Amino acid sequence: MIKAVYVLLLVGGLLANGFVFGEGVGKGVMKIHNKAITIDTHCDTPMALLDEEFDIGTRNSAPKSRVDFPRMQEGGLDAIFFAAFTGQKERTPENTENAYRLAHQMIDETYKVCNENNKMAEVATKSEDVIRLEKKGKRAIYIGMENGFPIGTDINRVQEFYDRGVRYITLCHSSNNDICDSSTDKKGPEHNGLSDFGKEVVPKMNELGMLIDVSHISDKSFFDVIELSKTPVFASHSSIRSIAHHNRNFTDDMLKALAKNGGVIQICLLDDYIKDPDTTTVYFQKQKELRLKYNKFETMTEAQKKELRAEWRDLSLKYPQKLPTVADCVDHIDYVKNLVGIDYVGIGSDFDGGGGLDGVADVSEFPNITDEMLKRGYSEEEIDKVWGGNFLRVFKAVEAFSQK
Repeated sequence: MIKAVYVLLLVGGLLANGFVFGEGVGKGVMKIHNKAITIDTHCDTPMALLDEEFDIGTRNSAPKSRVDFPRMQEGGLDAIFFAAFTGQKERTPENTENAYRLAHQMIDETYKVCNENNKMAEVATKSEDVIRLEKKGKRAIYIGMENGFPIGTDINRVQEFYDRGVRYITLCHSSNNDICDSSTDKKGPEHNGLSDFGKEVVPKMNELGMLIDVSHISDKSFFDVIELSKTPVFASHSSIRSIAHHNRNFTDDMLKALAKNGGVIQICLLDDYIKDPDTTTVYFQKQKELRLKYNKFETMTEAQKKELRAEWRDLSLKYPQKLPTVADCVDHIDYVKNLVGIDYVGIGSDFDGGGGLDGVADVSEFPNITDEMLKRGYSEEEIDKVWGGNFLRVFKAVEAFSQK
């Protein structure tokens, strides 16, 4: 439900801005930050691209979007993955086709805005593209697909989306699909991990050189992928369950298995994945009441959606949310570093899908994470690994396997 609500609010521009913008960092921090190849592996900005009033080539402000090309440049962000997100619905042929068309529409819009702003950004498809485009002063826009729902049970669609430039697929979202079980499906497991079809999808992605994204999938699905995949896998936007006890986050055993696989976890900046929510606040209780009231988002009428937007806006204005801090986020990076090593952690914001911190409200404020790492004694080499080096290692390994 989190993403469904944020879609309405972010695209509609109605969510009150509860983020506290940082006061900037020093030149020394920016020098180190700008030297690194910086990559954010997950944002949901393609949903905002469907709003004709949104111009990604100009500087916007929250809540309309957390991402645009000028703010990427301000924040020294070299590359980002635009995720074509489709919410999971009942797996009927009609719903699958609607998701399939919507995914293609968001991919089309990504190419369109990059072509319209070709002096600032370009669609990237290879790991080396970020280096090439950074030298030209351009932002590299990679494409991912969040939720394998548009694939249905047609293995040929994996190739089709790869040919369109999609370089990772998040195997499922908040509910089970035809590929695997989700970590958050209220009905519980359906396939006991990967489905038989999912066991076809993973090798196909290996063959193509497509990254396998294990965010959102159940623990059993994760271990099935680890056992089956011939390449390192990654979590595009997940955090640490020992710190924030959400089923979406990774256990210590999952982190150890991911490291043994050679993969990487990209820490997600969404509040409940960074810090356990304070369930005693009025905001939390009122938010819970709204979710119960509007618990059938997929079948809501436009009038009901409009009512939800208004009520959520009023709630955010009346009871401003206290967000986790940059320090809270870096605690997750510390945890991975201390448990399995610095080589297995990165950053995937989930901006425009609910992500954001007190101090990192949008992509322009990413240097505040570098600042916090420096304060904790991280070396430049370690910072380089977190911001892009670790992910690029995985990306290159996936590409290399497909070229054998």
